[in-house]
Amino acid sequence: MSSEMNLREHLLSSQVIPAHPLALTSTRTLDERHQRALTRYYLAAGAGGLAVGVHTTQFEIRAPQHGLLKPVLELASQTIDAELNNHPRPFAKIAGICGRTEQAVAEAELATALGYHAGLLSLAAWRDADDAKLLSHCRTVAAIIPLIGFYLQPAVGGRVLPYSFWRAFSEIPEVVAIKIAPFNRYQTLDVVRAVADAGRDDIALYTGNDDNIVLDLLTPFEFPVNGQRKTRFIVGGLLGHWAVWTKCAVELLDAVKAARQQPMIHTAWLTRAAAITDANAALFDVANGFGGCIPGIHEVLRRQGLLAGTWCLNPQENLSPGQSEEIDRVLRAYPELTDNSFVQEHLDQWLA
Repeated sequence: MSSEMNLREHLLSSQVIPAHPLALTSTRTLDERHQRALTRYYLAAGAGGLAVGVHTTQFEIRAPQHGLLKPVLELASQTIDAELNNHPRPFAKIAGICGRTEQAVAEAELATALGYHAGLLSLAAWRDADDAKLLSHCRTVAAIIPLIGFYLQPAVGGRVLPYSFWRAFSEIPEVVAIKIAPFNRYQTLDVVRAVADAGRDDIALYTGNDDNIVLDLLTPFEFPVNGQRKTRFIVGGLLGHWAVWTKCAVELLDAVKAARQQPMIHTAWLTRAAAITDANAALFDVANGFGGCIPGIHEVLRRQGLLAGTWCLNPQENLSPGQSEEIDRVLRAYPELTDNSFVQEHLDQWLA
């Protein structure tokens, strides 16, 4: 059962962790039937955890007029527990945590009460704060729930966080993982090097760089630490991209883990990496500055029957012009990236 899980060992052993979308009705209320179906899909596909209440779930769930943070977290937790009761295995429940300290503490306490194992801490609300204030905030939240750091790209609300921040962050005892999602190679290296320099072999590194998934997972990052060469891997992914075609993501990570054991990496991996990045560009609407990022995920799930529509809480958040055609293009180009047959085989069961 998940309650018996060693969280650090589980995260370090490489997991697919989708960022859970939000299922809405046409009137933009919570669609509990499809929300449960999504959760069941991720479990059946072999994911090792779920991140709920994060960017892909729509930060607007926290707005008073919606009041959806607790219902969404609770529904996911209950659905996960019910599925694990029938098929016990380790599984990490991760809650997104946002805002300044008072809000973040309240969200961490809520997540803990609802049975979540860790909190993915967004620092977007601290846009101009210095390292000392950020770290004090992180330590306060870490005292409530095990912490997953989050380097969110500025294009969707994040901020630049230097090596010095991540080096100090890595010394917080309750940190169990870091999601690296700046969509920037220099900043990705900052995080990996900081964790290596801190000697924290117990902190799992997860890619959130949806534009560079495969190369992040394959690369042995090597740095000199205390006179010796230290190698670290980004062991898994906590990704919005993995909210779709999740069974294929699980198969991909299994193949990556096997490839890491080989002395040479085949060039076919470079081709595969480019295909996944091309597919992500359509999903995340890179052509329009990520404007249709969440609706793009919804559109794939809608086509599979896992969502009833692409509605977002913000009525202005829709597929961009030409985005549906781009999704058509990548589906034709890379059918091997999809898990449509798996979904169709089990959809009625998940929607029951």
